[in-house]
Order: sequence, then C-alpha cells, then structure tokens
Amino acid sequence: MPPTFHDTNRRDPNQLLTQLETAKSRFDRGHAAVITKLLTQLAKLHFDDPHQFIRFHEALLFVRAFPHAASHISHVERLLSTFHQRIEKLRAANADMSLFDDFDTSGIAGTTMQDTLSFDVAHWFARRIPGNVDIAWEDYWDDYQAERSRGNTWPRLIPLLGEDADVEANIPWTHWLDAARGRQNALSWLLKRFAQLPFSDRRRAELYDSLCLPIRWRLENLKLSRTRNWSHPRRFYFHDAPLIQRSEVSLSRELSQPAPKFHKLSTAAGERVMHAIREVMAVRYRELYGTTLGDPHTVVRADLGRGVVMHFWGLPPTRRLPLRAYLAGYTLKNGVPINYIEAIGLCEWIEVGFNTFYTYRQGETAWIYAQALRCLRALTAAKCISIYPYQIGQNNDEAIDSGAFWFYRKLGFRSGRADLRQLCEKEEIKIAVNPQYRTPSRTLKRLAEAHMFYELNQEGAVKSTPGKGTTSSRQAAKSSPGLDAEGLPGAWDTFSSRNLGLRINRRMSRDFDGDSQKIREASTAAVTRDLKINPSRWTLAQHQSLENWSMVLALIPDLAHWTPDEKQRLIKLIRAKSAGDEMSYLRQTQRHARLRSEILCLGS
Repeated sequence: MPPTFHDTNRRDPNQLLTQLETAKSRFDRGHAAVITKLLTQLAKLHFDDPHQFIRFHEALLFVRAFPHAASHISHVERLLSTFHQRIEKLRAANADMSLFDDFDTSGIAGTTMQDTLSFDVAHWFARRIPGNVDIAWEDYWDDYQAERSRGNTWPRLIPLLGEDADVEANIPWTHWLDAARGRQNALSWLLKRFAQLPFSDRRRAELYDSLCLPIRWRLENLKLSRTRNWSHPRRFYFHDAPLIQRSEVSLSRELSQPAPKFHKLSTAAGERVMHAIREVMAVRYRELYGTTLGDPHTVVRADLGRGVVMHFWGLPPTRRLPLRAYLAGYTLKNGVPINYIEAIGLCEWIEVGFNTFYTYRQGETAWIYAQALRCLRALTAAKCISIYPYQIGQNNDEAIDSGAFWFYRKLGFRSGRADLRQLCEKEEIKIAVNPQYRTPSRTLKRLAEAHMFYELNQEGAVKSTPGKGTTSSRQAAKSSPGLDAEGLPGAWDTFSSRNLGLRINRRMSRDFDGDSQKIREASTAAVTRDLKINPSRWTLAQHQSLENWSMVLALIPDLAHWTPDEKQRLIKLIRAKSAGDEMSYLRQTQRHARLRSEILCLGS
C-alpha cells in the first residue's frame, strides 16, 4: 500500500519537516507523491526558527542528491534558489545567525563566512569572487602576534615602511596600506604583491600564511554556496527501491569487480574540477592539501552507476610529498558533491581518508565508499588499505559519536594492534549477546588509538587471517634483503613514514649537530657515489627527489653492494617521483622488492 500523507496540521513546520526527513530516505512505491505534497506545503511556510530553517535546507539537498522522481529536481532547485532571501528575512528578524557557522551548517546562501585562509585559497577566492571577499580588519588590528608578522612582512611590499615598523610604536598600518594600494581592494593588492615576490610557491605561501589574515566572504546567492553547489549530470539516477545498506555491502566482492573505466579530462576540464572542489571545501571551512593544490593536468573521471561520479587527481611535481605518492578526489551524486577522498601511499600500502558530508550520511555511504576504494585500488595497485586513527575517532569527537570504528570494522577492517583486536572481539561478543548494546565512548576512543587495515591478495580478495603480529614480517624483511614480503598479513601494521623521518632526524642530531643542510649534502654525496649517479642533467625537481630519498637510502649500510639492476631501477624510481604521473612512481616502489623490504624495516 502507498504511504499515508498526514496533513492534519498543514501549518506545523515541525510535523511537516519530520515527515519530509522520514520520507526522503524511503523509496517504496508512493513516496514520490508524499515528497511532492510535503515540498508544496513547506514552500508556503516562513521559517523564523533557524533550527527548522536548517532542517529544511538539509532535507532539500538530500532529495536533490537522491531524488525519487524527475519532478523533484526542478521543485527542489526552485526552493533552494530562494534561500538567500529567506536568510535575509531571518537576519532582519534578529534571529541567532551563529547557528549557520558550524562545520555542518555553514555555506548556506545568503550567509557570510570568515576564516584564516592559506595563500593559495585566498588568491583563488580573490579571483573567483572579487566583489564578495575582503579582509576582516576589525578582527586583525588588535592581535599582537599579527602585528609582529606585519612588521616582518609588509616592508617587503611597501617602500620605506621599515622606517616605522623596525623602530616605532603605534604604527599607522592603515595609512601605509591605503597610500600604497590607492583605489585597489586591499586583499587583492596584497595578494598581487605576494605573487610578485621572487620566491618559490611554497616560500611565498609560507610568508603570507604568517600574517594570519582573517578573510570574510559573502555568499549571497552564488553558485558556490552549499545551497546551490550542484550541477546537472549527463543522466539523472532516480531511486525507486530502498537504498543500499551497509549490511548489503561486501568489500571483497566490490574490490574483485573489474576496474572502473577512467576518462582522462582535458586541462580545461581539469581546471573546472579544481575550481569546483575548492568551492566545495571552502564553504565547509575545510582545506585539504590536495584539494587546494591539485594538478588540473592529472584529473580523471569514473562513472560508477547509480548517479555516482568520482574525480581523482594528483599533485604538481613542485608540491609533492618527499616520499609518498598522493591522490585526492571527490564524489558527485546526481551532480551534488557529497564527500571528499584522500589517499597517500608507498609501495602497495595506502592510507585512505574518506569524509561524507553530514547531510548525505544516510545515503548509501558504505556502497559509495566501496566504489572509492575500487577506484583507488585501480589507480594505485594498492593491496594494503589503511585508515588512520583520526578517521575512526582519535581526537575526533564527531567520529566517536557516529561510531566510525564500527563502520569500518563491519566492512572487514581490523585494528593494527593485537590488544585492540582483542578488545574489538570482546565488544563483538557483547553485541552478539545483546543486539541493543552500544559500545561506550571511552571504549571507542581506545579502539581509535591505532590504524585499521584491510589487506588484499593479488586477485583482489581480502586476506581473512589478520595475522598474529608483525614481528615475523619485519624479521623476514630484515634477514632477507631481497625478499618481497608481500603476502604476509600485518607487514604494514607498525609502519609509518613518520618513523622514517624521526630516524633520519635522530641521525642528523647525532652525526651532523642538528644541521639539516649538512645531512642533506652528506647523504646526497654518499648515495650519488654508491649508485654511480651523474645528475648533471637532472631537473630541479629530480634533484629534490634525489636529496629526499638520499636521506633514507643513507640508512641502508649495504646500498653500495646492491646489484646493478637494483641500482638502476632505484635511480629510475627516484627520477619518476617528479614525472607527470606520480602513480608510475608508486608502482615502481611496489616492484622494487629490495627497496620495499628496507623501507618496511626502517619505518616499522
């Protein structure tokens, strides 16, 4: 039977919103008509309660991403296009506007946002919406630390400012700035001057970031607002059956499917994707290294069915990590951005970050996550997928509240620590005995103290045996330098690139008096000699890769005795770090068995 539409009180916002929130996730026969009636009723209401206003906004966005029928698309879009006017009415009624400034509720059309943005995002914003962005001076002038930064930085941009900044008190900063910028917008003028400094991109950004400038931007009815940040896909997917639940998702089955087909985007199309993801992140008060600095030349697209499209990209050679390879991405569901993705890896191991925006967490999250891993598996050839502790609740109350640990555990992930695996097993027994039992927050915090892992064999199936520890893997790698330890469960359980870095820094402290330049030069000279490298024709980026890798390779005592083939493949790998496609570099780290075993030994 079709559901009954309760319209006993057509003017009660709470009742209508509750019905819409229930109906939006139900796709039985007849619910499309229910939603149409509810939208019609709610469109007539004036919301003077910000909580109700936000509930309406989030429900509309969910329906736009997971529509029951084609008629819902235009209906929802028309309603969302009125929200900037509704916000103005709320503001005029002196409503509490602070509710629109949380991570999960920010970015609504008509609101104003403020944050300290990185140079790259601020520069992009100033070009993207020049009339809507400026500096929040009233929150800046009275900051003592900011004044010190101004004194160190602004004299580079404003002639003779050093006459004041270096020796005087009560400096009239606005007078100096106004005289220098004339009629130009202050933020635009500052960003242009920073862009002209004769520094590297990284150094220029560091200098700007030291100012900690508070930036304010007005969303009005802009398309980049969360309210209107959607596009029309080539084909909409309309749901006429229940959504896929987590219990129906098998990672083993999904990851054994054929690799998705990827379409390489043109540079112009890649630029549009970079603009889109920066918009998505900025209106949610988020910045991710790869979404801010993504390389438009590397963007690929995968159409995964059910209205789901994912884009992935890498970093430009000058902004890559020293050792690990990097990918970022995001998902569109019927043209609506619903999450962002990050993967950082070395050899066959990748750490994956996946964040579904609050509004869409009831929408097939497990299945969409499986598709993200399926894409990453194809792009990286990874066989060990790791989830870092923050993702499951370490210093992350949101993840604790949502039970993120169990989301990953029920998909087949295991903890990298034996004691936490035992704790998990005890919790699973309690749940089996009493389905109403809920793991306490203090226990979830303990379970979030270590990485979680999902391992695959060469055919793509999960390794069901979690392993009884990692000692045997490390000993095998250490005792047999040429051994490819792939296939040993738990080999990456205690590995971290941070361990490598700390080991190098302890050597720097011990042997080079803490001088980073000395260890770089000495390591590069030693490795160049051992590998018989002549880097005279190498690019600057290749030299940087050689320097970074040399500090790791200098820790290997028998490097000079590697076989000629091992040395040549290592040289090729180092140079590949700055090539156009960083995934080629990642695959070379997977195929170099001796290097892989040494990295595992040094970083575990």
